[in-house]
Order: sequence, then C-alpha cells, then structure tokens
Amino acid sequence: MTRQIKKIGILTSGGDASGMNAAVRSIVRYANYKKLEVVGFYEGFKGLINNNYETLSNNFVGGIIDRGGTVLFTARSEEFKTKEGMETAKKNIESNNIDALVIIGGDGSFRGARDLNNLGISSVGIPATIDNDIFGTDYSLGFDTALNVIISLISKIRDTASSHERIFVIEVMGRNSGELAINSCLAGGADYVLIPEVKVNLVKISNAIKNHREGKRHTLIIVAEGAAKATDVAASIKLLVEHEVRISVLGHIQRGGSPSALDRILASKFSQKAVDFLISGGKNAMVGLQNNKIKTVPFEEVFSKQKGIDKNLYEFAHILAL
Repeated sequence: MTRQIKKIGILTSGGDASGMNAAVRSIVRYANYKKLEVVGFYEGFKGLINNNYETLSNNFVGGIIDRGGTVLFTARSEEFKTKEGMETAKKNIESNNIDALVIIGGDGSFRGARDLNNLGISSVGIPATIDNDIFGTDYSLGFDTALNVIISLISKIRDTASSHERIFVIEVMGRNSGELAINSCLAGGADYVLIPEVKVNLVKISNAIKNHREGKRHTLIIVAEGAAKATDVAASIKLLVEHEVRISVLGHIQRGGSPSALDRILASKFSQKAVDFLISGGKNAMVGLQNNKIKTVPFEEVFSKQKGIDKNLYEFAHILAL
C-alpha cells in the first residue's frame, strides 16, 4: 500500500543556478494546492544535519520567481558523506515527520538523494546546473540563463575586439562538459571553441586564424575551463599567429542573474512532476526533459552514463565561423 504523503522537504544543493527559486516557488504553491505541508532546509544537506529549516508558505515564495541564486542557500557538506552525517540527517527528517524530499541540484546532490533513499527516505531530484551535464535530461535549470548571460558578454567583447582588430580568448564554465561552450560559440557567433571532450590542437587553430584573418577585424575563441586555461591558450596563439591576444575569464558572473523564461517554465514543469511523483509513491528518481516531454528517470540510470556532447553541433559551430 502506498504511504500517504502529508509533508515534504525541499533543499537546494551544489552550485547555484538561476531557476532554483522558480522551482522552490512552484513546489511550495503546487504542494500547498495539493494540501501538503512544505518545509525548506537551508544550505542543502548541511541544513539536514543541523536541522535548520523553515515552514514555507505561499507568501514566503512570493516575488522570488525572477531572482537568481537560491533563497534556501546552498553549501557543500563533507559531514553528510559520512555514515554518522547521513544517520543524523535521517533522524532529523523523521523527527520532523517529513515524508519525502525534493532535492534541487546536480550529480553530487542526486547521489546524496540516492543515499537517503537507501536509508528509507523517499526523494526525487530536479536537475539544476549551468553545465547541463546530467544524463537523462535534455536541459537542466540554469543552463539557458547562463547561456544568455554569456552571449550578452560575447557581444560586448566583439565590439571591442572589432574596434581594435584583436583576438580574444573567452573562458566559460564547463570543467567536465563542453555543452555550455559549444552553445555559446554557436549562439554568440564565435570563431572557435575548445572543449574537454575534444583534444586541443592550438597549432591547427592558429593556422586557421592566419588563413582567415584577411578581411576580419576580430577573432573570438571560446574555451571551456576544463579544456585549457585561457592564459595558456592566449600565450600559444600569440606566439604562433604573431598577433596580440586578449583574455576574458567570465567566471561566476555566468551563474547569476534573473532566470530566463525557459528556465522559469521548466522549473514549474519539473516541480509539478516531482510533487505528483512523490504523491503517487515514487522515489529514487530524477525529473527530466526528454524530447520535450517531462519524465522521471531512476537515479541509477542517471549515474550509469555520462552525458555526451553533440559532435555535429560542435562541428557546425566551426563551419558557421568560416
């Protein structure tokens, strides 16, 4: 017999991503509509261990849909990774009569959710990471917003690069995935993109720059942080092309800002599915978008494969830059 859900907890974990607040808002309002009580734990899994929570009302989430970051805050917790830490978290969840958790975050957050499931705590995950590197979903919350921030900055850099006839190396986030870099290159009209999944060949790129410089006043190179350091790329290209190269490391500015319409809508759809999934007795899974349909994906399936890049998109981005 399916256990009746009366009270759920929410937490945001890992790196912040625009759209997290929109998800918190939707979960609270939809769960309240379904006659469920909702509590929010502050600072992710750390909040579970410290029993730091607050009951969330419709008024609490009013006006947060357009805010970046997360009103529940986020933190990494080494203590949660220990047996003692997880037992403390479980004890606090049960003592507060919480029937299930919605965990908003990335791969590491979902592994924590899986571990809680193994201890008997029903959990569902909502993917939120600007890297968009979680297997089982086409989009994660924060990716589209971060992409739009980067595109805006690329346009500004292009203005300067063209005015001064310069080569710019622009470093974006993406330690293990080139998803953000590829899409930034394509949508931003950059010339080259370096990603962790493809071996960097700066000699080939430098020769291409020299061959295509006639009539061009700027060259923009997008580098995912996991592919190479912008300083190293710039130094090598300057030596090989014999032309001044400037660097722009975008850093954490990519994370912040008001979420895009896509991230707000996706957050709402993910939240509805997550709450309905828990009410129906579901657990140990992530909500994801596949072929424009909202689905649930078991955590073990999420962890079983690494989300790859679209090689055709990578190659197409370079074709358009010729």
